[in-house]
Amino acid sequence: MRYVILIFTIVMSQFLKAEEYVVGDEFTWINRDGSSAKNTDSMKSISGFGGWLVVTPDLDWWDKWNTPSDHVPYFSEAKEVSLGQKLTILTFYGNPLPDEKGVINISCNIRVARPDGADSVNQKNIPCATGELLGERLHVYLSQAVIEYVGEPADPSGEWVVEVTLKDNVAGIVIPLKTSFVLLKDKASKSSKRDAVTGAPS
Repeated sequence: MRYVILIFTIVMSQFLKAEEYVVGDEFTWINRDGSSAKNTDSMKSISGFGGWLVVTPDLDWWDKWNTPSDHVPYFSEAKEVSLGQKLTILTFYGNPLPDEKGVINISCNIRVARPDGADSVNQKNIPCATGELLGERLHVYLSQAVIEYVGEPADPSGEWVVEVTLKDNVAGIVIPLKTSFVLLKDKASKSSKRDAVTGAPS
């Protein structure tokens, strides 16, 4: 596989307004009917800190995200992909705890495993969100660490597993996230669309 880990300088005021995520004073992901969503492998909230992992084939993912905060972007989610198709691994978070100076400190462990279980990517303690938080804690933010992946002919077909561990180093909260996609060499790719408010299929 060919991959690039990009560390974006994302201003902490770039976010989605997320009153919909608040239940009492806590952050939680929600269903389309407004009820609290159950934790899944790729989307969780633990002790008020939220994380969501998306593997998208959208080449325009940044344009979709970089819109006014009241606009809800929709991201396709890769399930089956073909050789040469570019994927982008995105991690979102909500309700980070700032320190006494208003600074947040979130790091990530990122692992991509091949179908045989061997590591293709294994990076630890990557800075995923650092600096002054300019928006509300209960809004949804995009992590600074973004991985771009392209399947190559030498890559084995089968299920590739993506694991991201979000660590709020101020709050001491760790969220393990996991998703997967299947690399195909002889079929068209498949994807589904999810929105960045609920994570629900559109």
